[in-house]
Amino acid sequence: MSLTDKAIARIRELILSGELAPGAKLPSEQQLAADLGLSRNLMREAVKALVVSRVLEIRRGDGTYVTSLEPGLLLEGLGAAVELLQGDTLLELTEVRRLFEPVATAVAAQRISTTELLEVERHLDAMRAWKDDPEQLNVHDAAFHRAVLAATGNQTLTTLLEGISGRTLRSRIWRGLVDDDVAERTLREHETIFEALLARDAPLAQAAALLHVTTTERWLREHLLGSVTHEE
Repeated sequence: MSLTDKAIARIRELILSGELAPGAKLPSEQQLAADLGLSRNLMREAVKALVVSRVLEIRRGDGTYVTSLEPGLLLEGLGAAVELLQGDTLLELTEVRRLFEPVATAVAAQRISTTELLEVERHLDAMRAWKDDPEQLNVHDAAFHRAVLAATGNQTLTTLLEGISGRTLRSRIWRGLVDDDVAERTLREHETIFEALLARDAPLAQAAALLHVTTTERWLREHLLGSVTHEE
């Protein structure tokens, strides 16, 4: 562990112990360095790293604060990392999605409100309207699933699943589905998910989501990864 990593660990310990609560202001750089027995340069580097990871935030002219530490904030970097994955690791992503999203959809079916249902339906209608436009399909597909996940009321689960969705990957899949003239079938899978949510039928919602994710995974294996391998 480098000296900077040790400095980061010391600050994290303060947060984990509750000495620095979410929203708390850190002591001055000089005081904090003295309290932890570290140089100011090390402390400065540690703070910079924790700002990048959204654990701390610098308010210009005011000081450095602990962020809210909410899942949506701390895990938002996951999506950027996912976008860099290639080859077989893309299939691992869809496998993770297959393990989690059907269960999350079942939970959503039990908890979804009328307002949340209308939001899901709005994006489903938009998907139908833009069925020949891969980019718009991608936008509303992402929003459809985001609305379903939001209905679980579980921010951590929502952030994790949204992070592993992969915006670029989803866009490539929709372009392929439109080109292969099977986008209509995928739209029907979304309709089945919505109908299960509307009926508040958790087992049916789980089964419909599982079918949808499995179909996507199969298409990805047969088409996208094959073309990537060929290009390489």
